[in-house]
Amino acid sequence: MNYSQITDDLFIGNMPSLSDYDQLRELGVRLIINMRFSRPPRPDHHHEPIATLWLRSLDNPFFPISIHKLMRGAQAALATIRSGGKVYAHCAYGRHRSVAMGACILVAQGFDPFAAMKLIAERREVADPYAYYIKPRILKFAKEWNVARYAV
Repeated sequence: MNYSQITDDLFIGNMPSLSDYDQLRELGVRLIINMRFSRPPRPDHHHEPIATLWLRSLDNPFFPISIHKLMRGAQAALATIRSGGKVYAHCAYGRHRSVAMGACILVAQGFDPFAAMKLIAERREVADPYAYYIKPRILKFAKEWNVARYAV
């Protein structure tokens, strides 16, 4: 498994195998967010399974990641973190979709979107939050998250 720790509560990487679940459990991961389109989460048959959330997304500029899916992921991540767990976001290689999700989680935790992208790029060498079709999704998420947060 190839992953990077972004913050105390957030990891970003590639798709974990079943044999990686024990390592994730040891790290304190309680939620795996799968951003892959065609590969569902692997079922965890442990007596205390890690929760999974499958937000099917393509890594393709013609099919941008749904803001609704980014919202769902950020909300689930916040709930997990608030309850003392950690989150592992992944896609195929941990470069685009999981990076977008990770940046959105950081924004939901109060990070400025540009600071979130910079932190991820610094902590995960292969991450490309500045890709021309990823950065706009992060910025749009930040705008909509802040509007939703302050809506009465």
